[in-house]
Amino acid sequence: MQRSSETFQLPGGDTVELRPVSDSDNDFLLSVYASTREDELAQAEWAEGQKEMFLRWQLDLQRREYETRFPDADYRVIVLDQQPAGRIWVGEDDEQIRLLDIALLPEFQNRGVGTALLERLKKYADREGKVLRHMVFVLNNNAERFYERLGFKQIEDFGAYKHMEWRPEHQ
Repeated sequence: MQRSSETFQLPGGDTVELRPVSDSDNDFLLSVYASTREDELAQAEWAEGQKEMFLRWQLDLQRREYETRFPDADYRVIVLDQQPAGRIWVGEDDEQIRLLDIALLPEFQNRGVGTALLERLKKYADREGKVLRHMVFVLNNNAERFYERLGFKQIEDFGAYKHMEWRPEHQ
């Protein structure tokens, strides 16, 4: 996989840049992660600073888990029209391309960015002759429908997560 920045245009003309994550992105990445957990975390009372500490801890655990399983994973910030919009983390091994995580801040969702990124990953998986896999949280029906619309099929159920896969036609 490439490690330099890459830029492409969405059909509507918006510009998407995928640039490698740097240390200066930590606060932004925390805000993206926090946006994915808002509904869940709103169910509890938090003391001053407690929620942010919890989110930093959870984000760090998530990243360490990904780095353990995919030490050469590609971590990118998604930039839409020069504004940081989200993150995409992709791992790879001999048999698969693994979409470890993709998340867009709410104000950048439903603009075609996720679809374009997944289509690019599918083309890459096809060129490499590998399956493309991703885990979807069982209560995230919107995500499950999104991946199904893009040709992913559920291959396993891990209780809280559904393991989904897209296969190139020639496999």
